[in-house]
Parts: sequence; C-alpha cells; structure tokens
Amino acid sequence: MTAHSDTGRGAVDPSAVDLVRADGTAGALWQAWTTGERLRTLPELLRPRTLAEGFAAQQRLSERAGPSYGWKLAATAPAGQAHIGVDAPLAGVLFDRFRHASGDTVPSGDLHMAVAEAEFAFVLGSAVDAGVSPAELRAAVAAIHCALELPESRFEDFAGAGAPSLLADAACAGRFVLGPEIEGAPGLDLAATPTLLQVDDESATGSGAAVLGDPWTALAWLAEDLPRHGARLEAGTVVTTGTTTVPVAVRPGATVRASFGAGGALGSVECTLAPA
Repeated sequence: MTAHSDTGRGAVDPSAVDLVRADGTAGALWQAWTTGERLRTLPELLRPRTLAEGFAAQQRLSERAGPSYGWKLAATAPAGQAHIGVDAPLAGVLFDRFRHASGDTVPSGDLHMAVAEAEFAFVLGSAVDAGVSPAELRAAVAAIHCALELPESRFEDFAGAGAPSLLADAACAGRFVLGPEIEGAPGLDLAATPTLLQVDDESATGSGAAVLGDPWTALAWLAEDLPRHGARLEAGTVVTTGTTTVPVAVRPGATVRASFGAGGALGSVECTLAPA
C-alpha cells in the first residue's frame, strides 16, 4: 500500500479514526519494542488501514515509549520510497530513550535493519505551523546539525509492511546521534553540500540533494503534514530529514562516522556500536 492509499492527505477527522483499534495496534508494536521480537505482520483487526490510523497508533505508542524530543523523516529519497513501497515521506517520533551524543557507544543488541544514515538535523527556535513561507521557515530554525540515524523496525519484513503500519511503528525510528552544529548552515546550499558516511572500511557519498531535493524541502513537508494529524513543529524540536547517502550496513563493534562538507570541513558526527 502506498502513501496515496490514505484518502485524507487533508486534515484528519478524529471521528474517522478508531482510537480503540489504534491503542491495540500500539500495544502489539510496544510488545515487539520491549521484547525484541519481530512481527511478520500485525493481526488484521489491528492493522492500520490508512495513514490517519497509522499516525493515531504512533501517538498511542508514544504514550508507552516515554518522552520525545523531535521527529524523523523516512523515505525522503526516491530509492528509499521504492524500497518500502511508498510514494511520500513518513514522519516518526524521536524518543529520548534512543538519543545519543557524538562519540557515544551505542547498544547493538537490537539491530535488525542494521544500517546507518548520514542526515542533516534542524533544531527549531520557534514553533512552525502549516502554510509557513520559506522565509518564515528559515527564520524559525535556530541551528542545523550533523547527525547519524540507525533506523529500526519492529517488522520482520519492513519493506513489505505498508505505509500505515510503518507509520504506526514510528516510521522505523531507532537510535539517533545528534552531532555538532554546522556553523553558518542557514546560509549554505544544503542541497549541494557533500556528505560522506563511513562504517569501518565501507563508505558512501551523497549530498543534501538526496533529501527531497533539499533538506529544507523535507522540513517544509513536515510542517505541512503534522497539522493534518493534530500535531505541529514546536520550539526546541529536533527534525532529522532523511538519509543523504545510500544506507551503509553496520554490525556490532563497528565505528560509524558521517562527515559534512568537502573533506568534512563543516563537521562530523560518530559513534561506536557496542561489541556483540
């Protein structure tokens, strides 16, 4: 099922969302989150049928997972959309329990997707609503950071789970490493900014253009999408906008590093995965 299968890309009517069903969906996913099991699929009675139901389940999942500090975007590159069978990005909550700083040793016992992604992350200085102009959006951003994401899914076959189920599962939210601020970033052409992702001896190169053509476009997309589900971008929110390179496989014990700008001139972020 693709993102267009949801009949309501406009505002969601709360009465059209079965909140009891959403809570059951979240319960099934939370059990997988806490036990480490992988779901082949959700039971039919709990499987979200639309993006609205998927987002409602994600909100119920958030109540179980604890505090959050921002949003991640999945499928902001054509290859990523094709891989999981969607035709638009998916937004997921970033949870405090999976937040790390550059240089941290990150747990590796729950790796399933087992890939790393180099991303641009925005930190908002003020709240943003739908309909914001490009100038207003830029003015609302307090900082742009180097970032690494280690996405994760509770589905055995995440590529075939479908957009509503992936949305319920926080859009494959996993561990996230927020690196240093990129000095002067608001004035940079992020689309043209090169990135390098290294996992031990493996590497991939890319640029901000891989993210919906420009990470700013991805941020604007999220600002428009969240209000359809009764949410919005708040001041202090971190938004990581999607992978700038082909994801690179990781393994326990690996060192992961993402560099931004030619030769890493704009900064880098790294982590080490704990040994098995």
